[in-house]
Amino acid sequence: MDDRVAGALSLPEDWPAHPDLSLALNRMGSFDWDLDTGLMHMDRTALDVFDLTPDEYDDRPASLAPRVPTDEAQRLDGLVSHALKSGRTNYGAYFRIQRRDGTLRWTHTQGFVRRDGTGRPRRIIGIVRDATQELADSTARRELDEERRQRTSLVEGTTAALAHARTVKDVIAVLKNSQGLAHLGATSLVMGLLESGRIHLVADGPEGAYVPGTRYTRVDEQYPMSEVVRTLSPRFIESAEDFAASYPILWPNISHLGITSAAYMPLIAQARPIGALGLLYRDKGGFTADERNLLMALGTSIAQSLQRAMLYEQEHDLAEGLQQAMLPRRIPSVPGAQVAVRYRSARLGRDIGGDWYDLIPLPGGRVGAVIGDVQGHDTHAAAVMGQLRIVLRAYAAEGHSPATVMARASVFLHELDTDRFATCTYAEVDLTTGVVQVVRAGHVDPVVRDVDGSCRRVVSEGGLPLGLSAEFGRLEYPVSTVELDPGQTMILFTDGLVELPGSDLDEGMQRLTSLVANGPQDLQKLADQLCDAVDGRGGQDDVAVLLLRRRAAHAPQPGGRLQQHVAQNDPEALSSSRHMIRAAVRAWGAKDRADEIELAADELITNALMHTDGGAVVTIRVLAGTERRLRVDVEDRSSALPRRRDAGEDGVSGRGLMLVDRLADVWGVESRGSGKCVWCEFLIPTR
Repeated sequence: MDDRVAGALSLPEDWPAHPDLSLALNRMGSFDWDLDTGLMHMDRTALDVFDLTPDEYDDRPASLAPRVPTDEAQRLDGLVSHALKSGRTNYGAYFRIQRRDGTLRWTHTQGFVRRDGTGRPRRIIGIVRDATQELADSTARRELDEERRQRTSLVEGTTAALAHARTVKDVIAVLKNSQGLAHLGATSLVMGLLESGRIHLVADGPEGAYVPGTRYTRVDEQYPMSEVVRTLSPRFIESAEDFAASYPILWPNISHLGITSAAYMPLIAQARPIGALGLLYRDKGGFTADERNLLMALGTSIAQSLQRAMLYEQEHDLAEGLQQAMLPRRIPSVPGAQVAVRYRSARLGRDIGGDWYDLIPLPGGRVGAVIGDVQGHDTHAAAVMGQLRIVLRAYAAEGHSPATVMARASVFLHELDTDRFATCTYAEVDLTTGVVQVVRAGHVDPVVRDVDGSCRRVVSEGGLPLGLSAEFGRLEYPVSTVELDPGQTMILFTDGLVELPGSDLDEGMQRLTSLVANGPQDLQKLADQLCDAVDGRGGQDDVAVLLLRRRAAHAPQPGGRLQQHVAQNDPEALSSSRHMIRAAVRAWGAKDRADEIELAADELITNALMHTDGGAVVTIRVLAGTERRLRVDVEDRSSALPRRRDAGEDGVSGRGLMLVDRLADVWGVESRGSGKCVWCEFLIPTR
């Protein structure tokens, strides 16, 4: 027994106390509850009272939960707590237990509290016994029943529980778990909903009670639920004989259940039937007028809850269908990457979120990964999300830089006829080099998982959410650069994955990084595990997740390479190329020469745009060899070769190639068929 005790606490030497033989002979079980360890020993007779076998009980009070109804357990807990806190030495109580077959039985317990020298309670030693016969007609039974009636009414209690039911399954769960129905003595219930002229059985009796062929029945068939739906009147069956004579098709299939009476009520909402409810009883004959009125009132309450649940499911399915239609129908296959995406709906009320993900194939071995969340939880949020996803995809496909994509999307949302804003993260990944340019618009930071399983948060400077940045004229979005090595995984997600009531975002991020670090290597399984974790803690928000892993086989040979077209009269393209060069230089370990490389490349690009037609193509790459070099190529359509010249003291031009010559380790010009390429190289440190 001691191996089940946690911590350094030990049981008393005389635990458990040994009952007198006379207790067992009189069907009185005993228990010894050690309050320090929480273990409660119960002898065989006590377990018999609770209808438990020794292997179903592990010396912990929680093992009794299946036999003690919730309201009885709460009353007993309160009684024991009061005795312990008030200094009393004993207590006694009558309560009901639910036997294995579902019937209720009266039980009595009496406990003696043992305290130490300071008055602190250490043990409770007592007895439990079957009190069914004792309370059958006693004053105590009447007093307890009166107390229960005064405390709450059946209809009010059930109605209050049904008020929180959002779906048809919730309604069924409330009815099956409702202690009010148990107090009526009902053995089980059946419920059917009216669908296209047929009754769909959505809840049936105890296991083994389902009658084959009755999942769907016609309203005109000879079944009790069909009858009450046709007549809109309740049907009270007061004997087995009445049941057999009235419903000869059904009775032979349920006669083995020992049913002696039943009550079937039509479920009517807004003057039309939506289904029927049946309560089945054992050892009960007939219904009093009060019982009939009570059951009809209960049927009215259940019908209203069912109608509300059915409307919710219809509206939620419509909203969810709208959102799913606006999410990508499929994720394209991207050479050099493995991708997994998931969307988890919170299913709160009719709420539907504006969370989305997207993957955008781009030229030159690049891919754009998007994750975002539109403010609100309704169909309008889903509609705005769909439009925003489309424009983000369009701007990215046009070749704009990540910062420009975000800025333009913010202007679009601001000009849209809506008061919603959106948070978003856009990551442009070059799968050849591993360079990732990340832009955040009020969104949570992404996470990167290393090949060895370790996980880190990618902290990056962000801008205002989309829509708000345009409204306040703050469209500058800082770009952070990350290098994704082969085998590493970037995880983008919405805040529903890390938010939890009562904890801050940092705690949620710590939980996430721990979960990712200990998760499976398979991306699909990891994505499932992340969503399962949200379900496990009862997450109340939608969640979108995108996982992108760079494949090891796509590592650069011999080095990294980035390329971009710069059109004439396009300042955004020029700015984007500068940023691409800056990001690549830092990611490739040439940070010390970043200013030199960026300035030289800028001079070559500017020369091409000023002195040629048709724009330029900029390529930056790493050359591996005895010395590691970074090379910048600027190609144009002109065959005229550039020449180095002296600008003079007052000249405003002519210094470009002179500057390149001073900054670069080596430079040159190559003819390329219909044009030329001006290039320069820089020695950079070995990785």
